[in-house]
Amino acid sequence: SSTASAEPTGRGRVKRLPALRMGSCMAQTKQKHPPPRMEGGEVHRQPYCRRPPPRPKPGPAIAFVHRGGLLQWLAMTSYHALIPCAGTGSRAGTALPKQYQPVAGQPMVMNTLQALARVPQLATGWVVLSPQDDFDWPEAGWPAHFRRERCGGASRAESVFNGLRAMLAAGIDPQDWVLVHDAARCLVQPEDVGRLVHVCMGDAVGGLLALPLPDTLKSEEAGRVLQTVPREHKWLAQTPQMFRLQALHDALAAAAHTGFSGITDEASAMERLGQMPRLVEGSAQNFKVTYPADFALAEAVLRSRA
Repeated sequence: SSTASAEPTGRGRVKRLPALRMGSCMAQTKQKHPPPRMEGGEVHRQPYCRRPPPRPKPGPAIAFVHRGGLLQWLAMTSYHALIPCAGTGSRAGTALPKQYQPVAGQPMVMNTLQALARVPQLATGWVVLSPQDDFDWPEAGWPAHFRRERCGGASRAESVFNGLRAMLAAGIDPQDWVLVHDAARCLVQPEDVGRLVHVCMGDAVGGLLALPLPDTLKSEEAGRVLQTVPREHKWLAQTPQMFRLQALHDALAAAAHTGFSGITDEASAMERLGQMPRLVEGSAQNFKVTYPADFALAEAVLRSRA
């Protein structure tokens, strides 16, 4: 009998496997036989083997994968990281944009990029910079499969949208997955990103890392508690957020005429189109460095991992 398995062929790809031999492709499955054929008054029955599924129309390539004795079709696709890095980080209170502030001996964003570079599923990384960015990027430690694009916009959502447009213009498959990640989440763990990919790779929408709300939540009015908000079914959104390239591009394009008003992350753009992204539990360490005290905490965590 013939079996098939997938073998990696570089970052984010699955090798196309040779076709299975006729006669053995359905050895494990009961099949019907065609109607009897009459020849010279005798009935002849011929073994029947269902033909392999027809080749798909142009689009994502297809591969056979063997799991638990069952042959499954999986769309062969790639995964890409997109890191918006055009903000100024005004709340951080630093002279430099916060993504360039030193943390653990190098610009904070370099810690972020190096963590993403260790995710084996990611084929490429796209760092979206402001067109006026004049930062002197270090060569040491820069991931070879990452690139910088000076197409950032006035907001995070616009920078992500422009980055997606650059990816499409460069020939990235519209059905590939894009994982958008904050430059200031420098404590992200490659294992958590890999788990997000594993959970969402077969999802019709995509998803994001998030944390169930652990604390009591209050609503406020004039500096006083208005009421306690039930925390059941409340989650804190994190990144990466993983969606198909074309789908995310179209969701953001639908909000572009409003200046991306109300779009606080990629999931919110998908939600506006009626989609329900999957929540994948992340880590409390994957916080966004925002305020001055956050830098010391991020540095302590990074040094504890060294």
